[in-house]
Amino acid sequence: MEPTPVLTTPDNRPIPQRAHPFAMSSRYLDPKVDLAFKRVFGEHEHLLRSFLNAMLPLPEDALIERLEYLNTEQTPEIPGFKNSIVDVKCVDAQGRIFIVEMQMMWKPSFESRLVFGASQAFVKQLKAGEGYRALQPVYALALINDWYNRAVPEFYHHFKITNVQNTGATLEGLQFVLIELPKFKAANFSNRRMQVLWLRFLKEIGQDGVEPDAEMLASAEIAEALALMEVSRLNTQQLDAYHADLDRARIEISVMEDAREEGVAMGKAMGKEMGRAEGKADMIKALHTSGMPTEQIAAIAQLSQAEVQCILQR
Repeated sequence: MEPTPVLTTPDNRPIPQRAHPFAMSSRYLDPKVDLAFKRVFGEHEHLLRSFLNAMLPLPEDALIERLEYLNTEQTPEIPGFKNSIVDVKCVDAQGRIFIVEMQMMWKPSFESRLVFGASQAFVKQLKAGEGYRALQPVYALALINDWYNRAVPEFYHHFKITNVQNTGATLEGLQFVLIELPKFKAANFSNRRMQVLWLRFLKEIGQDGVEPDAEMLASAEIAEALALMEVSRLNTQQLDAYHADLDRARIEISVMEDAREEGVAMGKAMGKEMGRAEGKADMIKALHTSGMPTEQIAAIAQLSQAEVQCILQR
């Protein structure tokens, strides 16, 4: 059996491989799985409030004080568009809206879906007769147990509507935060204690042999979330639903990983056969047609994403 190929970034840095996402322990559920995630953050306002205050770029004098859950099914105004279902949607005492999504695998279409969902939540705030000043900000938080941008080491990505010439000037209304869990390493981020603890909770709990340490148990919020993840607290029907969610996620991940492996193998084979600039261009176009993300194509071709885009536009 040939060894698993090692992917590299455009500057030839090795890309760490993601740990298997479902190495479940016998004591805890994996909080990244849909039922478990909603059990913590979709049913306990104070835990969601602690989580959002830790994850989002909110000013110290404007932290969330109280939350109210909203319907997670967002019905579009345009006929023919499908409804958007989010994991958690809520509003705080100031009227700010927060959308939270947990994604096991990253798909290129998810970025557009996130923007669409947040924009829809922003637009649908206004009631008949209200002026635009009544609109409150919408924050969309996406937690990804996968790679969003392999070309950079940062795990935390904050997006705003920013002036291209003067990046200090922004339009208020929509903000997006994407967090790549595989890149997160607790030892490097000690300045935001609750952010570190919540990310450790998501990344570590439910993995085989992992037990919470004293620092996690010392936090009242994390300790309560851990108790909610104890397998012994679920009845048979809840456990069946959890395993059904687990199976659906496993199938989706297997399909995506098989496609990625086939794309890598195709790229290597075509690269060996062609070995010329034209051959590399054909390889890039073939990988793009197969649905492989641009950043991964760039890593295989050892080009920048801009160079790959230029080839695709020819």
